[in-house]
Amino acid sequence: MSSLREGQDIPSLHPDTSIGLVTLTISDMNRSVAFYQQVLGFQVLKRTEHMTILGSPENKPLLVLVEQAGAQPKPYSTTGLYHFAILVPSREDLARSLLNFAETRYPLSGASDHTVSEALYLSDPDGNGIEIYRDRPRSEWSWRNGQVQMATDPLDLEDLLAEAERDSRPFEGLEPQTRIGHVHLQVADVRQAAEFYHGILGFDVMQQFPGALFVSAGGYHHHIGLNTWNSRGAGRPPANAAGLRYFTITLPDES
Repeated sequence: MSSLREGQDIPSLHPDTSIGLVTLTISDMNRSVAFYQQVLGFQVLKRTEHMTILGSPENKPLLVLVEQAGAQPKPYSTTGLYHFAILVPSREDLARSLLNFAETRYPLSGASDHTVSEALYLSDPDGNGIEIYRDRPRSEWSWRNGQVQMATDPLDLEDLLAEAERDSRPFEGLEPQTRIGHVHLQVADVRQAAEFYHGILGFDVMQQFPGALFVSAGGYHHHIGLNTWNSRGAGRPPANAAGLRYFTITLPDES
């Protein structure tokens, strides 16, 4: 994939590049705000009639909800959001989130050990995919031929729940250091997406296999995932679909 930048003077992105805000279209503001507060622990930082900014206790904006009356769940086999991922500071924080999902009886759609991270998956009331995860230390990551090795193995939920039981602190919402760790997109063509994110923007390829590509800055396992598992050659979702409006990429201010 490095050949995409051959002959082009496009440097890699600054190693401190990160994902900033994620902005979603939703259909019912009251329902969505209740979900993101009660199930995931976000705080409301600002709310207007059709827009809400959610964030962490340190007043850092992470998520923007935009209400569109009559919005419908995005058709599965269209391009757009696969999931956005909330990175929590520690395994204990992930365990407390799991305990809160159980206490609120909110269903998970998956739970995976990716070797570089441990992740829980769910969807919001409009079907927007969400991952909440914790990273393993980089010293525990494995590399082969310049690519980080990631897998999708079953997560030991019993062990994670035991972690929550060992930690006496209750779930009280997001920790201050919580941030958006990555965004995973369904695309129509992985190579075309790679030409943009890798060849033009300057993200580095961290892992690739048939139908999927993972890119990042600073040696992170991925800031952006791209796949065609259900969207090869697909078009955009309809105008009335819930889903991703946009996300931002944050570069450090070196001035």
